[in-house]
Amino acid sequence: MSAHFRATAAIVFALSASAAVAQDKGYPLKTLLSARQSVVGEPLKYPATGDARVTAAIITLAPGASTIEHEHGVPLFAYMLDGELTVDYGARGKRVYKKGDAFMEAMAVPHAGTNTGNVPVRILAVYMGADGAKNTIPTGQ
Repeated sequence: MSAHFRATAAIVFALSASAAVAQDKGYPLKTLLSARQSVVGEPLKYPATGDARVTAAIITLAPGASTIEHEHGVPLFAYMLDGELTVDYGARGKRVYKKGDAFMEAMAVPHAGTNTGNVPVRILAVYMGADGAKNTIPTGQ
């Protein structure tokens, strides 16, 4: 059993146990997302090598600003904290995400996001990767 799989299993168990305890004690629990696929239907797959590494970041885009076109080498959970983001997935279409939306971002499908709102976009991005795996890969297009 790989170290990455063991670490992922331990995290899932801990989160599941915490959720069960929270519900038993009457603490509010709101599931933001439960997914097996990305927003474009790709099955979620963790890197096969390297020790598990989870990276959490806040991404901020000013109104009218865009990301470069890119892919992700690891699963990426995204939660919209503020604003409106339109992501262009090329032939797979565009999607609009707003404050409170949670999604698993596309991995192997090139995409770029644009802040199409009037306030800064703020996204909580949680990359579920491994040592040596790239979280974001510019596509050069």
